[in-house]
Amino acid sequence: MHNLAIALSKKGFQVTGSDDIVFEPSKSRLNKYGLLPASEGWDPGHITSDLDAVILGMHARPDNPELQRALELGLKVYSYPEYIYEQSKDKKRVVIGGSHGKTTITSMILHVLKYHNYDFDYLVGAQLAGFETMVKLTDDAPVIILEGDEYLSSPIDRRPKFHLYHAHIAVLSGIAWDHINVFPTFEDYYEQFVKFLDTIEDSGSVIYYSGDTHLVNLINDFRGEIKAIPYSTLPSKVSDGITYISTSYGDIPLNVFGSHNILNLNAARLVCLELGVSEKDFFEAIKTFNGAARRLELLGKNAHTAVFKDFAHSPSKLVATIDAVKTQFPDRELIALIELHTFSSLNKEFLSQYAGTMDAADEAIVFIDNTIFLQKKLEPYDEFIVKKAFDNTRVNFFNNVEILERFLSSINYKGKNLLLMSSGNFGGINLDTLTERVLNNSQD
Repeated sequence: MHNLAIALSKKGFQVTGSDDIVFEPSKSRLNKYGLLPASEGWDPGHITSDLDAVILGMHARPDNPELQRALELGLKVYSYPEYIYEQSKDKKRVVIGGSHGKTTITSMILHVLKYHNYDFDYLVGAQLAGFETMVKLTDDAPVIILEGDEYLSSPIDRRPKFHLYHAHIAVLSGIAWDHINVFPTFEDYYEQFVKFLDTIEDSGSVIYYSGDTHLVNLINDFRGEIKAIPYSTLPSKVSDGITYISTSYGDIPLNVFGSHNILNLNAARLVCLELGVSEKDFFEAIKTFNGAARRLELLGKNAHTAVFKDFAHSPSKLVATIDAVKTQFPDRELIALIELHTFSSLNKEFLSQYAGTMDAADEAIVFIDNTIFLQKKLEPYDEFIVKKAFDNTRVNFFNNVEILERFLSSINYKGKNLLLMSSGNFGGINLDTLTERVLNNSQD
């Protein structure tokens, strides 16, 4: 929301906003642009009849007093994605959807377009090097690249975000059940992708991963007038810790790795071709792409070990991320830690979806901060439930952050990598300090 506020301010709008608490980095960035509220909290007096629009964030409650006042006055209340569409109705809209890889695919496209000085707007779910904000909206850019999340648009708009963008060019990276709190069955979740195809503009196109059976069935069952473009992986190899893709222009070295990222790259390539970027120009730009924030982010390394942090939290992302690190470093053992943090991952009914997801790790660790159960109003469970759900008796389970930190700090990491995966913050562990200990514990 703060990125949207900055983007609209840059476009010339007068923007005000409210929140119960403004966290960093939002606070400093809003202050930089003169947009930081004078005080925190909600006040119906902020809402007046001269407002052109009210944009409602996903985490506001339906009984929010400012929202109630806006509705009483008959003001137009937009959800975030609804307003993005309002600002991009006259542009070519590219929407990147799917259960995984959305941020990385979007980031790759943005990187290539910027490298070659294309004029474009965008919305992406991570901070990228070379991009000051995660949202850009202008009057002149002919195209907008949108990361299309399938989660709900707002507390009073229960449509998935990606339904509201009406893509001309769409990407679907895969379908893997998620967001159990709003889509209680796989069938409910799958139906959102069926509906998404219906939102694509006439004569539009959908670029889809042909290795996903659910996606193939989805495309085969669709009867609308859109062009379907399948994609799969590109030939690649790993040499001396560097991943190369094989092309007609020679072997292209990459700064990212993992089979899932090769797939992401191919989806980005096809989008760029649809936008008029030549294949040669795409490969020239993509070899300088360093990844999106929190996606296989290198925290530190030496000759004996490396520490990575990744946003992975769903079962499919867990498998892909573990596989990526194991493939990139075949001679090293992998210690993999997943923090279960989202509503879906903590739900006992969903937990069995994680069966087998950590089998490729040499040492598997599952952490749940016990306080999170209370916050999400879920019933706590023990080590036995976790090991049964993961179908892995070798799993080490921790629910106390101090004990977890002592355990991680006691390991000899020579010849081993540490992979930390979570959409949370690992119970507040200082990852810089932990990384320093890991590197020190790997010396001869």
